[in-house]
Amino acid sequence: PKLSAMAGTADTIIIVAAIVALVWGLIQFYVISSIPLKSNGDSATTSLTGASKGDTSERLIEIYTAIYTGADSFLKAEYTICSYFVIVFAAIVFVSVSAGTDWDYTRGGYTATAFVLGAITSMVSGYLGMKVAVYSNVRTTISAQKAGWTSCFNTAFRAGAVMGFALCGLGMIVLYATLMIFKGTYNSDWATLTDCITGYGLGGSCIAMFGRVGGGIYTKAADVGADLVGKVVHGIPEDDPRNPATIADNVGDNVGDVAGMGSDLFGSFAEATCAALVIGASSLNETNFDLLSLDEDPWSALLFPVAVSAVGVFVCLLCSFIATDILPVKKESDVENALKTQLISTTLVMLPAVYVLATALLPDKVSFVKVVEGTFDLTPVKAFVCVGAGVTGGLIIGLITEYYTSHSYTPVREVADSCKTGAATNMIYGIALGYKSAVIPVLILSGVVYLSFALCDLYGVALAAIGMLSNLATGLSIDVYGPVCDNAGGIAEMAELDPSVREKTDALDAAGNTTAAIGKGFAIGSAALVSLALFGAFVTRIKTLSADSSDPFFIHGVNMLEPLTFAFLIIGGMIPFWFAALTMKSVGLAAMEMVYEVERQFKEKPQLLDENATERPDYDACIQISTRASLREMVAPGAMVMFTPLLTGTFFGVNAVCGLLVGSLVASVQLAISMSNSGGAWDNAKKYIEKASPESDLQGKGSDVHKAAVVGDTVGDPFKDTSGPALNIVMKLMAVLSLVFADYFYAINDGGGVFNTA
Repeated sequence: PKLSAMAGTADTIIIVAAIVALVWGLIQFYVISSIPLKSNGDSATTSLTGASKGDTSERLIEIYTAIYTGADSFLKAEYTICSYFVIVFAAIVFVSVSAGTDWDYTRGGYTATAFVLGAITSMVSGYLGMKVAVYSNVRTTISAQKAGWTSCFNTAFRAGAVMGFALCGLGMIVLYATLMIFKGTYNSDWATLTDCITGYGLGGSCIAMFGRVGGGIYTKAADVGADLVGKVVHGIPEDDPRNPATIADNVGDNVGDVAGMGSDLFGSFAEATCAALVIGASSLNETNFDLLSLDEDPWSALLFPVAVSAVGVFVCLLCSFIATDILPVKKESDVENALKTQLISTTLVMLPAVYVLATALLPDKVSFVKVVEGTFDLTPVKAFVCVGAGVTGGLIIGLITEYYTSHSYTPVREVADSCKTGAATNMIYGIALGYKSAVIPVLILSGVVYLSFALCDLYGVALAAIGMLSNLATGLSIDVYGPVCDNAGGIAEMAELDPSVREKTDALDAAGNTTAAIGKGFAIGSAALVSLALFGAFVTRIKTLSADSSDPFFIHGVNMLEPLTFAFLIIGGMIPFWFAALTMKSVGLAAMEMVYEVERQFKEKPQLLDENATERPDYDACIQISTRASLREMVAPGAMVMFTPLLTGTFFGVNAVCGLLVGSLVASVQLAISMSNSGGAWDNAKKYIEKASPESDLQGKGSDVHKAAVVGDTVGDPFKDTSGPALNIVMKLMAVLSLVFADYFYAINDGGGVFNTA
């Protein structure tokens, strides 16, 4: 046996990694803030608040301030609503968990506290990401005025790194501190300790749901409205300062793509960790170690999943130097390679790092209870293979996503060609591409699930999910990079800078579009594994609760041929479609309001459309429309996802919940991948056509081919930025909610629900 000197190793790794991540985020922010806010060619240097003698610098600051104010006011309004929700839902968690555990108020209180902490961490992560993105986009525009590509790429990449590392550091330190506080009460009862901590994942996921849906509706209402009236009807360029919706569009990039994505991936990290801790705690405890005469520290072994994320921070930090210093971006073709190298390098370095960690923290062999029946032996090598399967599976899914969404490859070029015969053929090709793009990722996911399940049961699946999220800091850096470049291009257009600046930011953004699609692939893949692991934790919990009863649950696994389970399996499969319908329609309604508002302004002030218009449109009116619409429309989809499992468990019992969770998981994965990739392909097909010359087959900007591509891109916007990415929260949120309320469900007629269907 290993020496008990290993005790405390995991704690040290986690604390050091969290501090390093936060400090590194601060350093990156300091580097960005050292870029002065002045347009090249102006004589005056200016701070954020100072005025400049140069007209261009003044205009840059004016646009920056408008975007910042819009994003800030929206997030404050959104998080105010979320805060009220958190207070009410924390009370529901407290009462139902206490009621389900024979009125154990300590346990109810701890679960509710963890829920509130998860929600607050998620809100702070989203808000921080928005602040940094808005702060960095204008500096990326300024850097793009300089010769070469290194400066502007590094600025946008560092902006992403601030978000990536700060979120990982914050998530880990809050989770670890919560665990240590709860450990004071449940020192030897680790099963109850980890059950309480699942509230942390639930809190993160609830905020992610509202952030993703609310932010997604905001950004796409503005984007679709601006595109339809501006580009299609009046033929003015994207982000033209004459378009009233252009500021709202740029605000949307920050609240949807940055704040929403940040909350989403934080939720995945929190839930994957909670699932691994819950399943692990049943076997990695003092009693089991005493029986096996092991003198290692079971606490370090229990914390292995969190330590994997901690090691990921160090790996991502080291690999980030490849993009900024070792192989800097010197020409346009380097951009996509630099971002791809980040994903590949972190994956390759992560594998040996996890092997060393597994051999250091885990015992040579420990007996684990299977979710269904029997036991298996967990060894460091098995744990390494499970995490490794997740790490490499995530990379392969990412690269397949890139193949289907980058205009460097055939599928997107085929979509671009289909625009020659109009918008209808573009739609057909794009939808077909999305469906086809789900095939390989689903096969990869199935392979990862089978391998990890066969080796380490559902603990293996939870470890695979953690593996897929282990390079989260890099994934988030790349995700935030895209919206920052998009905004930088918008600012360049609105400030009427030299066209070469816009061309440069567009090239950065095109790579960012593809890498954002890769990020969504990671998020969807990890969400599928997380929700399967959470489902396993739910089954384990119900099995434990019913072990002493005369008719225990799930002794031989979940029986899908049980009439009620199968009926709810079909209902579960319908949930993602209902959710997608609600969110798509919300974007449509908000976009219609936006179109009417933009047209009203053009009719009342036709001079706005003049080539060199001196009058500015009313940007605020459009910002207000997006804000009101998104806050109003985010409630129904969020409530539907949260109350479906709650009501199912309350009235129909645990068998119905099992069917519901499996059905929604299976359908969500396919729909999320196809919607995200269709949207990404339409967007990049449009960009590919825009790069073409007027003499070529594709006829370039402003042509009928381009207009057909814009229609596809407009339909694809809610596909890839609202409904698609939010579906991964649907599967995670339903599963983690069921796990938190498992005791409550079982307390009602021994798991039979109000209608006593068991």
